[in-house]
Amino acid sequence: MERKDFEKPEYFVNRELSWLKFDDRVLCEAKDKTLPLFDRLKFLSITASNLDEFFMVRVASLKDQVHAGYDKTDIAGLTPKEQLQKISEQTHELVHMQYSTLTRSLLPLLEKAGLHMILAHEELSEKQKKFVDRYFEEDVYPVLTPMAMDSSRPFPLIRNKSLNIGALISKKDKKKGKELLEFATVQVPSVLPRVIEIPSERDNTKAVILLEEIIERNIGKLFLSNNVVCAHPYRVMRNADLTIDEDEAEDLLVEIQKQLKKRQWGEVIRLEVEDRMDPRLLKILKTEFDVKNDDIFSISGPLDLTMLMKVYGLEGFDQYKTPKYVPAPVPAFQNDKDIFQVIREGDVFLHHPYMSFDPVVNFVRQAARDPEVLAIKQTLYRVSGNSPIIAALAQAAENGKQVSVLVELKARFDEENNIVWAKMLEKAGCHVIYGLVGLKTHSKITLVVRREETGIRRYVHLATGNYNDSTAKLYTDCGIFTCDERFGEDATAVFNMLSGYSEPKRWNKLIVAPIWMKDRFLKLIEREAENAKNGIPAYIRAKMNSLCDPVIMSALCYASSCGVKIELLIRGICCLKVGIPGVSENIHVRSIVGEFLEHSRIFCFCNGGSEEVFMGSADWMPRNLDRRVEIVFPVEDEKIREEVVHVLDLEFRDNVKAHILQPDGMYVKVDKRGKTLINSQMEFCREAQEAADKNKKQSREKSRVFIPAEPAEDVEIES
Repeated sequence: MERKDFEKPEYFVNRELSWLKFDDRVLCEAKDKTLPLFDRLKFLSITASNLDEFFMVRVASLKDQVHAGYDKTDIAGLTPKEQLQKISEQTHELVHMQYSTLTRSLLPLLEKAGLHMILAHEELSEKQKKFVDRYFEEDVYPVLTPMAMDSSRPFPLIRNKSLNIGALISKKDKKKGKELLEFATVQVPSVLPRVIEIPSERDNTKAVILLEEIIERNIGKLFLSNNVVCAHPYRVMRNADLTIDEDEAEDLLVEIQKQLKKRQWGEVIRLEVEDRMDPRLLKILKTEFDVKNDDIFSISGPLDLTMLMKVYGLEGFDQYKTPKYVPAPVPAFQNDKDIFQVIREGDVFLHHPYMSFDPVVNFVRQAARDPEVLAIKQTLYRVSGNSPIIAALAQAAENGKQVSVLVELKARFDEENNIVWAKMLEKAGCHVIYGLVGLKTHSKITLVVRREETGIRRYVHLATGNYNDSTAKLYTDCGIFTCDERFGEDATAVFNMLSGYSEPKRWNKLIVAPIWMKDRFLKLIEREAENAKNGIPAYIRAKMNSLCDPVIMSALCYASSCGVKIELLIRGICCLKVGIPGVSENIHVRSIVGEFLEHSRIFCFCNGGSEEVFMGSADWMPRNLDRRVEIVFPVEDEKIREEVVHVLDLEFRDNVKAHILQPDGMYVKVDKRGKTLINSQMEFCREAQEAADKNKKQSREKSRVFIPAEPAEDVEIES
């Protein structure tokens, strides 16, 4: 059979439904009784944050397709309308499980741990009532802006993701002599903390209440001389998917700034309401937001569970949290050597967050100060709020170096942040590039050009993750430093392509999307298939965030049918069904959800026994392979290749955090009975610390100077 025979819809899973399975796996961690209590709160918060983004982007995109009359089916044979129906069913079920986990499991355990979460202001004691009323008068009331709707005032604009309290106000119609009900709303201010500690009724315990409960208790003070019939919280989710016609946009920076404002007022695609909401109030919201019943979520508990991350951050409950891991020093840099000297001595492998991200920051910092450095070039996709790398790049430009920075303005939900950085870098004298028309630049590469005694030398950092010192402590990523001239030439070609639109005739080592990468991966997969047919050892092992490219998946199925053993580590979306006889029976998929977010991309091909290993920024998704500038690079240093293969080996042996994809599309955790427990993330923490300690000890021993005792002077003995 040929590759085209493996393109039937029954071999694939819808992308959005597969993503929901990922959020299920995160929720599974929140339900895991073996985890520390506050860790479970954190995972529950993450499921809510994930779901928000899913609605604002993926569901919004499907609704746009339905509005446009688009009815083509996806790889799994579903139209946009059918996808929305299935998504609605599964998200309602997911939300039900979120709140069941919170109310039935986590809240009772929090009580036992000494934290009383007051979810209804009616539960307050007299002492607590006085406290919250005073807090309302002094801190909350001055910030609030109640808005009413009547004949002279239209329904107010409700911002995306904002938490609000809707109320029905009873007013007397003096002409007709009867009571009228009017709608009013007040936004729960995001400038104030949502989780507020209040006096506890028990010793050695804490009590907290949510800001909306304090406002709801005192809402009558906002509508004096009127009767508040009812008041209930609600929250809207709007279409936040930016639609930018780059060909028509004269200035991409200005166009994105315009679109960001529209994000706050896009179509409402989800309405969350308290399940006890007065039907009359719900009817008004439903009409004004123009939402269908499928898009309304009646919540039995507090709206917007992302606030649980604030609860997680409360002081005094460290015994209920996994101790924070401090990244270990990178052994190669545990010395007094100049960073460029270390790289000249050999390529260096970095594995975050197990190893410190500091060398990456120091690489740019030292380049900024080094008088021999002539130029620094870097791609930036997502950076931290107070980025030391941005500061170093600005300093480099001020020091007179040639600094070129590609800032990707279209990095979703980081657009505003990136615009600020881009303007700051331009003011400092950096040459800022905003990427190629129609393409996101997602590659992670830094090039430093340095003048040395032997001539110009190029130092390169390549990675799977962003130049973000904050997320580098939370995301698992890999990277290398090299001054191999072949990589240096390719790095120069990448930046020339980004700034001058010049495509190189050939690449020495780098594999670059969107033009070259997909074909290269297909050839590598095809080679394994041919080897298997010819009785030559063949396997593919790959790790990525998502797999949903139809052409790649069809090629994998073909390779599987030829006998290639395929093992995949996929954190999130996997649109490929496994275990189909003659199609994907040789494909095995697992997902690891743990303390850190799995983010690295590693690709390993048997190549008849001469194993080839690659790392890079690209997943096997159409957007990465066809619509982004991505870089995948070979791991050529033998020692580093062994380390990267070890990463795959250990993760494929994980039996604590791994979920295995079943032929029915469900994920199940590994059966641990009778097995030695292997938590790959914790093992990497241990190994990184041991390697750093061992290197430190060896360095100390080498630095000891042994001074031999001087021989005693000859003494003449008188006879």
